[in-house]
Amino acid sequence: MTNLEKTVLGIELGSTRIKAVLIDGKHIPIAQGDFEWENLLVNGVWTYSMDMVHTGLQTCFAKLKADVKAKFGAELTTVGAIGVSAMMHGYLPFDKDGKQLAEFRTWRNTITGEAAEELTALFGFNIPQRWSIAHLYQAILNGEEHVKDIAFLTTLAGYIHWQLTGEKVMGVGEASGMFPIDSGKLDYDEGMVQKFKALTGMDLHAILPKVLVAGSNGGTLTRPSSTRPERSAPESPWHPVRATRVRAWRRRTPSGPARATSPLVRAILP
Repeated sequence: MTNLEKTVLGIELGSTRIKAVLIDGKHIPIAQGDFEWENLLVNGVWTYSMDMVHTGLQTCFAKLKADVKAKFGAELTTVGAIGVSAMMHGYLPFDKDGKQLAEFRTWRNTITGEAAEELTALFGFNIPQRWSIAHLYQAILNGEEHVKDIAFLTTLAGYIHWQLTGEKVMGVGEASGMFPIDSGKLDYDEGMVQKFKALTGMDLHAILPKVLVAGSNGGTLTRPSSTRPERSAPESPWHPVRATRVRAWRRRTPSGPARATSPLVRAILP
């Protein structure tokens, strides 16, 4: 019987499929679940709905749990660690209350030619059309109404992490597809940040995810809260663990304050 507490759950949100795979301590896949989806062309923008993101994740994890039950005769109630990966780049803006301000603009979109060209010249650094900063600047050039209300800008992977932990953070590899990274400081290039601020008046430090390197504390995954009042000794057994991926957690003795969680956490935790 596999010790499920020593397994690792990997979740990938790809272009045509969301997949959850459980591996054992020898890195051998032992169970999986998936959900097929397709991007939609809406008003000239390739996108996925956030409802489909939630539904897809919940569905593929339910299939994985059923696979574990069929193979091992056990309920999957805990794993040793969790890692999340998703399509790189993209544009997901939110206001100060967490309301999504525009459709998710995926890596597939090449509608930011003007912005990419101007930023490449401004920074002296190649800015591809798919990068988040190109989408942001193109929205500014287009005079899109939502720009003035942006309080947080992230990618799909950053969104999933935020929903699972409440933390607006991102691994340096993922962040490098949003904005140029200073390879010495492993953070957004400060000179380019200031050039963008001078050009637009927008402080990117205020709206982009915090950049983390491997082994950093990426946040805490907690159980869904119930309708009863919060207690000083909650039921959550989860806390961050250092790993080669920022998004990783392990099980431990409960401690810390309880808090409400998103439907994505409810999909993963029993």
